[in-house]
Amino acid sequence: MKVVGVVGMPASGKSEAARLARDEGVPVVAMGDVIRDEVERRGLERNDENMGLVATELREKEGDDAVARRCVDEIRSHDAPVVVVDGLRSADEAEYFRDAFDDGDDFVLVSVEAPFETRLERVRDRGRSDDMTAADELRQRDDRERGYGMDEAIDEADLTVENDGSLEEFRDEFRRLLTEESQ
Repeated sequence: MKVVGVVGMPASGKSEAARLARDEGVPVVAMGDVIRDEVERRGLERNDENMGLVATELREKEGDDAVARRCVDEIRSHDAPVVVVDGLRSADEAEYFRDAFDDGDDFVLVSVEAPFETRLERVRDRGRSDDMTAADELRQRDDRERGYGMDEAIDEADLTVENDGSLEEFRDEFRRLLTEESQ
């Protein structure tokens, strides 16, 4: 099995990559679901502040690879040539996956990148309960993600997909990447 990890700043296109993978029949494990499930388990409102608090607390208490560790069994449960892991936040998570899946050749980290203004427009349009709508809120979220080690993970990515064009261009590029990784 090839594991394709997807990293990127908020609203860069990670969820769109995951949606495309699902549409192509590729199983997807969303790391954010770990956080969403924990927020709900604690009876908290699902918003950006609580998501951030829980994500930070898990990493502080259980280590920087805590979310990745909670995903490995689900990844392994899929009988598929490729599984996409949506939402890596740190180089520690990427390293955990590299170690967990053989000698590292079975894990590839893909960075999805988009300019700040494009991401801000997307976040305003998508209307998720854990999203922010103001530029300074997105910058704060970016800073929080960077605090987890997002920049290092992006820098260490094996491949980069630019998501600053049309949705169809992005889908074509990510579909090509999935095809290449499944061979």
